Amino acid sequence: MTISDKNLSIDSFGNIAEVAGGQGETAEMERLLAEKRLQLDSFAGADPMHRARLQLDVAEILISLERKEKAWSLAREAFDTSLQNESWQDAVEACNVLYQTEQTASIPALGMGVWLAVSFPVDPELTYAMLDHIVDETPNISDGAALAAVTARYVIDLRAPDDKHESQSLLANNLIARVAARHSNVQDQRALDAWMNELGLRDPQVFLPRLSQVVNAVVGDSWWFDRDVLRGKLPD
Repeated sequence: MTISDKNLSIDSFGNIAEVAGGQGETAEMERLLAEKRLQLDSFAGADPMHRARLQLDVAEILISLERKEKAWSLAREAFDTSLQNESWQDAVEACNVLYQTEQTASIPALGMGVWLAVSFPVDPELTYAMLDHIVDETPNISDGAALAAVTARYVIDLRAPDDKHESQSLLANNLIARVAARHSNVQDQRALDAWMNELGLRDPQVFLPRLSQVVNAVVGDSWWFDRDVLRGKLPD
């Protein structure tokens, strides 16, 4: 499958508004945190994946409350459990949470999450979110953001269900357009097409290996798993 002109346009750019909560919201988060912790304690000896998902719920609340070191510990344990149980979706969810904790190893965690999300049949919305983080972390002039953005579109084309394909594709198209604008001041369709051709962003046999190099640079020597072993677990 290649990325064609017919399914890529430069129609619009999305904006995300951030809303800060007040004291009432903080109190509600504290209440929810206490509730989730009780659930976590009650499931101490239960199904490990159920416990891991509760750990991620608690970690996300802790991030909202700016208790990021504690969130890291919980999400890291949830990641290990998910990997051991070959629950790839949950492992990527854990990497997403670990990235948001903004700790020393958060960037390598992001890279590992991207590797898992692209390699395994993970929900395309989550894969998009991980690749979007790569865009955020990549300098404007680097090709890494372009590789991440076009891979997001490629994964959506492969995995998105019919009823969500159009909306998810629009998100990915907007991401590609945003990256093209900041990378090379691309402002119209003709320039976008030329930019994609110049960077080799049409052929997954070209851009996926290049993205792999970007992920290697992001993770460095900090891999928490043996990629060769996990490749043997890839579905046929």
